[in-house]
Amino acid sequence: MLIPSAGTVLDAAGALPRFTFGTVFTEWSLAPIPFVITVWVAGLYLYGVHLLHRRGDRWPVGRTIAFVVLGMGSFYFATASGLGTYDLTLLSVHMVQHMILAMLVPMALALGAPVTLALRTLPPAPRRWLLAVLHSWPARVLTFPPLTLLLYVVSPWALYFSGWYDATLHSAYLHEVMHIHLVLVGSLFFWPIVGVDPVPGRVSYPFRMLLVVLTLPFHAFLGVTIMGETELIGGSWYPDLHDGPLGSWLPEPIDDQHLAGGILWGSGDLVALVLFGVLFTQWVRASLKEATREDRRLDLLEAREAAASRRAPESER
Repeated sequence: MLIPSAGTVLDAAGALPRFTFGTVFTEWSLAPIPFVITVWVAGLYLYGVHLLHRRGDRWPVGRTIAFVVLGMGSFYFATASGLGTYDLTLLSVHMVQHMILAMLVPMALALGAPVTLALRTLPPAPRRWLLAVLHSWPARVLTFPPLTLLLYVVSPWALYFSGWYDATLHSAYLHEVMHIHLVLVGSLFFWPIVGVDPVPGRVSYPFRMLLVVLTLPFHAFLGVTIMGETELIGGSWYPDLHDGPLGSWLPEPIDDQHLAGGILWGSGDLVALVLFGVLFTQWVRASLKEATREDRRLDLLEAREAAASRRAPESER
């Protein structure tokens, strides 16, 4: 599982063609850990949907598409497509992968409402265990909005400006752990914001909007910082690759690093706009549902008053 040096990667990737937009879709690799995770997680979700349909209950198709296609599909695409093949070769490719795993995948998984699906399909005993976990103090702490915001904005700084990222370049195990870490930290942040599951940490829609706004300057500042860095992220890893057989088409490491910073900056704003759209839609739907409930409550009160008036004696009327 260990990749001891850049030379090992050169031996394995010496035949890689020049990276283009097309190679993202043609240079696939069978990454065992992402494959197993994708099959198991998507399979369990689909099995839960099957159980609901078998007993005559309905489950929104949009949730299934969000979780299986957009969520787990994007996870596998980011780790097994050309993005996964070249993520050790180009920092800019890794940065695209980073944004998919940290923002798109968690948001799609949250919209799939897997906790609600589990509560509706699990046997009584496991359902009680899940409810106990949801109401436990660790769950309340891990979904506390200020804490999740702090973890979400600090995590990439710790990744790229410490020895952690360099370690992931030299260890396949740590490399896969980094992918899972990005999804987990993103899920802790996005689940209470856009998710429909009954998880702790849910706040009002204006506060959710504020949390999203607060992430924008941190992403932008991190992207600008990476673009302005003169010291290479990853140490000698990318220069060593550039000096090998891939150097005939690899860009200069510092130029690729500047491109990676721009990708982080621009894609963060783009995904935030999508998130604003999702939140606005959810807010409107919640307001319409609340208005419908209020109309029904008022209609019920009027009906009760009319019934009481009909029953009252003529003298009282």
